[in-house]
Amino acid sequence: MENSIIRKSKVWSPEKIEEIQEKAQLGRYRIRGQATKRMDLPSFDDLVFTPAGLSRVALEGYREKCDTRVVIGEGRVKRPLVLETPIMVAGMSFGAINSNAKKALGMAATRCGISTCTGDGGMHPVEREASDKLVYQLLPSRYGLNPYDLKRADAVEIVVSQGAKPGTGGTLLGQKVSEEVATMRDLPVGVDQRSPCRHPDWMGPDDLGVKIDQVRIATNYEVPIFIKIGAGRVYDDTKLAAKAGADAIVIDGMEGGTAASPEIQLDHTGIPTVAAVVEAAEALHEIGMKDEIKLIIGGGISNGADAAKAIALGADVVYIGTAMLVALNCNKALYVEDYKALGTIPSACHHCHTGKCPVGIATQDPDLMLRLNPNEAADRVENYINSITMELQIFARSCGKSKVGDLDPTDLRSLTMNTSMITGVPIVGMGTRKPYWANYHTSTQAGELLSR
Repeated sequence: MENSIIRKSKVWSPEKIEEIQEKAQLGRYRIRGQATKRMDLPSFDDLVFTPAGLSRVALEGYREKCDTRVVIGEGRVKRPLVLETPIMVAGMSFGAINSNAKKALGMAATRCGISTCTGDGGMHPVEREASDKLVYQLLPSRYGLNPYDLKRADAVEIVVSQGAKPGTGGTLLGQKVSEEVATMRDLPVGVDQRSPCRHPDWMGPDDLGVKIDQVRIATNYEVPIFIKIGAGRVYDDTKLAAKAGADAIVIDGMEGGTAASPEIQLDHTGIPTVAAVVEAAEALHEIGMKDEIKLIIGGGISNGADAAKAIALGADVVYIGTAMLVALNCNKALYVEDYKALGTIPSACHHCHTGKCPVGIATQDPDLMLRLNPNEAADRVENYINSITMELQIFARSCGKSKVGDLDPTDLRSLTMNTSMITGVPIVGMGTRKPYWANYHTSTQAGELLSR
């Protein structure tokens, strides 16, 4: 026995065995926070930029301006949403995260000239005060829906679904339903909350058009209206959202994060962000509305390279959620013993659903909340946003572009055949033409080639 070889099964991995045994004990599917943990998805890392050389002149970073401003709803509403950089803080509800985190995100976004988003559960007064530009989410649950808050918003986002759990409703476990959360959502304290998967007052895209008209009347036609869709049937959904009258369409890829979702759904529903942006951009281009309707892309975007590649593939703005929480201190090596108590370690924590966040972000526990200082956290998020903006400008300038929004697919090459087929971006080494030897077909020609 001592000399026997231990051979692990590729089909029945230790992870799959552990999953089965946990389900056998719990009697239900597993729930967790964060995003998919699949390692085999095509991603923006499979693309590289082709910087300027002789065929195109690069821009000097210290002397030549590179514009990052984006305007949403220009020419369509009275108060377009102006973003100083093509980044938005994604929707994260008060409930999933607490008021300290909301305040920090709002302060940082205000300093950087971008927007935050209420997420599900209503507009918290602290967030409205901290955020100069605030997007108000209107979800199927209607939790926290207040027409007066709707009027105070700088944009309204009608959520059809989200990337982490498309086709299902949200989840907020009872341990995070504090008295304040319960009051805002009109729920009993400490009881698990499950959101519906579709809006109660409409059944399809034609009804959605009516809903958009209702919101426009309620907001006096002043602010832009977004439609947010989890990446699934992106091509058709994008066209239908455009037809319904949206000023901007948000596509949330399967890498999008969440505070709580069935684990199996995180890993097996939706399509990757890199594919979603291409389908959405093609759909808008086909109906002649690519320049009229802004495309906002989210799901796993963490740095300036991801953001720049998304924009080059057709996005106008990127939504960032999980990475903003990481900038707050999510998964930081603090209070390590509390991570161990949850059965995890810093950098691998996905226990947002438990309400026991060691660093005081995804919790409503008053003692844990004290661990997050809003002012210090806002400084970190501001630094992070500014860093991404500078990275965006690096890629644009290196490609000879004086505006980040002018990046396009010709500035990219694919590293893998899969990503090349998904995006239509040529694979490296091929350029935009056939190789020089492509016309050598006959044996005579081959012989002539070899004899040279």
